Amino acid sequence: MRVLLVEDEPDLGKAIDRTLKQEKYIVDWALDGSEAWEYLDSQWTQYTLAIFDWLLPGLSGLELLRRLRAKNSALPVLMLTAKDRMEDKVAGLDAGADDYLVKPFGMAELLARLRALQRRAPQIQPQQLQVGNLVLDCGTRTVSHLDRSGNSQIIALTNKEFQLLEYFMKHPNQIITTDQIRNQLWEASADTFSNVVAAQVRLLRRKLESVGGANLIETVHGVGYRMRN
Repeated sequence: MRVLLVEDEPDLGKAIDRTLKQEKYIVDWALDGSEAWEYLDSQWTQYTLAIFDWLLPGLSGLELLRRLRAKNSALPVLMLTAKDRMEDKVAGLDAGADDYLVKPFGMAELLARLRALQRRAPQIQPQQLQVGNLVLDCGTRTVSHLDRSGNSQIIALTNKEFQLLEYFMKHPNQIITTDQIRNQLWEASADTFSNVVAAQVRLLRRKLESVGGANLIETVHGVGYRMRN
């Protein structure tokens, strides 16, 4: 799950960024509204959730919301602000915010509100994915393999392996390029080496093969990969 965080306060931004990554989110953190709009307007990134501060350099959080909704985007957005007047909350919700969190707040509440936003948008984040005998549970963050008798075996995956498998399972039988995988699964600011995708796919394949899931991920030479259903 990829989140766009737009927060110009360094200490708060670092705290949110750290908390989200501990919960296995992929996070792009923008420090101003103009940078955030470049992320949102990019064809390369698909976000599950967004967190906008209200007062930002460049474009405000409110203006970001208006631009986003003008593109008919249904991306769930949580607004962060020190403004606690009723008219400010109404303005944020009318501009297209899905929820509103007043500073200061606890990280536990932030995470709870993000989970609630995900539940309200099942078309963006289904609770379970299944390809062949593999079942991925987005809620519990677990992956299991079903044998012919219907018994399930949990597959222990690292955070990045889970994210990679989730991406493949959301696009079964589709050819996914190496660049698409890199841009979707690593933060925009990450300094990745050239064969990082190939290395991660190789590790994931080994774990799938260990439970009988051989040949699930096919290499399309010169292009990328495809997960067979």
